[in-house]
Amino acid sequence: MSALDSEYRTNETRYRAALIAEDNERRDAGRDLETRGSNEWADLVNKFEMRQVVLALDEGRAMNGATAEVVTEMRAKGGYRGVPVPWEALERRVGETVASGIFDPKQVRPVIDRLFPDSVAARMGGQMISIDTGLMEIPLTTSSVTAGWAASETGNVAGPTTFATTERTLSPEQTLGIQVKLTRQSMKQSGDALEQAVRRDINGTMQAVLDDAVFNGGGASGVPLGVIAGQATYGYGTTAVSAAASAAAFRAVAATFIGANAANGPGSVNVLMHPQTWSYMDGTLITGTAVSEWDRHVKNFPAANNVLSTLATLTAGTPDTSVALLTTNAGGVAPFVIGAWGGIDMIRDPYSDAQAGMLRLTALATFDVNILRVAQLHLLTALQVE
Repeated sequence: MSALDSEYRTNETRYRAALIAEDNERRDAGRDLETRGSNEWADLVNKFEMRQVVLALDEGRAMNGATAEVVTEMRAKGGYRGVPVPWEALERRVGETVASGIFDPKQVRPVIDRLFPDSVAARMGGQMISIDTGLMEIPLTTSSVTAGWAASETGNVAGPTTFATTERTLSPEQTLGIQVKLTRQSMKQSGDALEQAVRRDINGTMQAVLDDAVFNGGGASGVPLGVIAGQATYGYGTTAVSAAASAAAFRAVAATFIGANAANGPGSVNVLMHPQTWSYMDGTLITGTAVSEWDRHVKNFPAANNVLSTLATLTAGTPDTSVALLTTNAGGVAPFVIGAWGGIDMIRDPYSDAQAGMLRLTALATFDVNILRVAQLHLLTALQVE
């Protein structure tokens, strides 16, 4: 009996130890599973080959490896007429150089699709949101819940205040299309280099067209309503300067952002201006000094926060005038969002250029644009730059 009791105690101790070890393993496995999905997807996309897509469309060659897995996964989540291509596949990867050096992929936020490297929309704080199907509504708080002191020992505190929200809607009504022609010689001669060439071509074209639509889209004829062109519709603040472009004009708007609790200081404000505005401010010296208006401006707004682009329109007249857009990211909320439905639908057309032995590829993507909080944007107009 003594031997059996000793054996029972030993086995019970081992059983409890096994339960504790199993519980620890389950906890470790749970933490791993929480991040495994996004990590595995990123690893697959990093191995995605545009060359396989082109060969599959041109020759009917079967895709394999990570490319086949990504295509199968995207087909399971959405309908595509051609071969689906993830947005991340258009990023320039390490080793692909251009005149200005190596591009670093721009990731706006985790689990949210990326804007293109060096995109004006990305540098101005825009956020790209991936949507599978249907509309997306983003609720925003519009009420101002107040607090107050009790006026007396038995008095009531402030309130109650109604907590209200409004919705910003993204709808899949605008489709952007890009056509690329691949000659027979390029497909036979380039080999793996064709993948980088196609990615760069589609990337550059889409970046330019999308940036223009995000800011200057007219909201008609299949083009989304841009942030600058749609200021009156979106209803965010605007100031007609009607005077020479100066550091004081931009400083006043930064003060408005700070007063509305949308920014902690001018260092968190992004500025989009026309190159002519920069040229004028840099050439305008403060009376009696060698300091220019631009020097005063970059003391408040770091050089990295200033985006020079012709997307900020210039109007010819006497004198010439331009506009400037100021945005800020408040509490992790972007000033405007770009909705992208699914990935890129790559469709093959082997007939249009069959006589020349060429292959035509059409890339289709659906986008929409909307702002979030009006307090995070402000437009300066009538900035004189002459």
